[in-house]
Amino acid sequence: MSAVDSVLTTESAEELADARAENRDELVATFVDTNPDYYRRQFRKIGSTARFSWTFNLIAALLGPIWFGMRSLWKWALPFTILETFGVIQIARGLFGDLGAGARERIDQIQGTLDFRYKQLESAIEKGASNVDVFKRTIASLEKAIADIQAEAALAEANAFKIALFGLGFMAVVKVIEGIIANPALENRFSEWLSDRSLRHGLTPWRTGISIGFVLLIFAASIVHYAFPGAVGWLADFPTDPAIRLGAIEWVEAFFNFVRDTGEQIFASISYGIRVVLDALEVLFVKTPWPVIASFIILLTWLSAGVGGAVASACFLAYMGLFGFWEKAMTTLALLGTAACISIALGIPLGLFCARRPRLYAIIRPIMDFMQTMPSFVFMIPVIAFFSVGKPAAVITTMIFGGTPVVRLTVLGMRGVPESIREAAIAYGASKWYLLTKVDLPLAAPSILAGVNQTIMLSLAMVVVASLIGAKGLGEDVLEALQYSSVGQGILAGFAILFCAMILNRVIQGKRD
Repeated sequence: MSAVDSVLTTESAEELADARAENRDELVATFVDTNPDYYRRQFRKIGSTARFSWTFNLIAALLGPIWFGMRSLWKWALPFTILETFGVIQIARGLFGDLGAGARERIDQIQGTLDFRYKQLESAIEKGASNVDVFKRTIASLEKAIADIQAEAALAEANAFKIALFGLGFMAVVKVIEGIIANPALENRFSEWLSDRSLRHGLTPWRTGISIGFVLLIFAASIVHYAFPGAVGWLADFPTDPAIRLGAIEWVEAFFNFVRDTGEQIFASISYGIRVVLDALEVLFVKTPWPVIASFIILLTWLSAGVGGAVASACFLAYMGLFGFWEKAMTTLALLGTAACISIALGIPLGLFCARRPRLYAIIRPIMDFMQTMPSFVFMIPVIAFFSVGKPAAVITTMIFGGTPVVRLTVLGMRGVPESIREAAIAYGASKWYLLTKVDLPLAAPSILAGVNQTIMLSLAMVVVASLIGAKGLGEDVLEALQYSSVGQGILAGFAILFCAMILNRVIQGKRD
């Protein structure tokens, strides 16, 4: 390359760099809206090094969380709001608050008890009772408690200035941190905006108003509540009417009564179907001689997980037999098997159906979220209302809690099948059935099996809870141990439940790990 070409190349590179710099400066101005020259310098300084660049934004330090909210940096605005609220509360308590109010309330309560004890003492003296000394000691103790609380209130009021000073120092530290973090946080937001222009940027009156209103509301409510307790009653207690709750209770009970009376035959049919499956499994696990069941489980574990898994299963089964848990363990497996089989039989087809229908899955997913997040003791109430207590109700409760993972992971596995493979199969003339059975299911099998495993494990976790509504088995032993504080019984039964879970886990997972 000649010297002229080298010079031209250098000039072209410099022109390109200048053009990029000008374009970046324009983008910075578009992004920040206000004071672009300042932010250009700060962004250049931050971007020039991979390390943390020390800068200080005075406006951000003064405005605090309001500035971060105005800039859509809510992941910083919210924690800084909490920190500043704590500091403001301490300042307000120290300068304006009644720090001895709580102590005086306790003194009033004790004073009422003390007055009552004085009356009892007078009555005992008049009657010449033998417990006069007891009342005198009680009164002396209460008077000492009042004196101690009065000293505590006086000390709290004397420390008011120190509390305000602490709050002021805490606020100063938070303000310094806000000023240091502001520019790097905004520069990081700018980098994200360069990749995604749909992100909110600049300053808008609407976002500014929300940020100011939110922070001032938090400050005002916190100061009034903590610095002047009781001044505004509805800040401590939500303003409501007990009649609203009572009316809602009556409406819910009327609704459940209507559903129970209307669908009595449906609920009876569901209970009968569950009972048929449960009775069949109980005959298989409980009535069959133990050597047959043990041999079957050990062989199944050997085929699935190898020799090590078979030996472990044999040890676990021996533990259940030696400690007298065999029949209850088999009853637990029958109950668990019924719930798991029905959950899997319904969950996998539902997952396959929802995998290619996003709208349907968008409707079903909130229902499954509700099933998983609702505490088990809460959804036991309608189950008992519709199906009474007993094993069918326990099976349904277990299904509600443990039936969702198989649906979710089936959908996840089906959506994870590469489209290129499906398109290739379709191009070679594959029918829908062939595509499902020979392409989708084999590729989604690991995820589906993981869902089956999770459904079984979550179902087993409901063993103790299900025992509350009539389910027999190992959960009954654990429940009795809790009621009578029998540590040994609870630990032994807990290990039996654990070993059941480990056997099932090995059978389902096999050697896939």
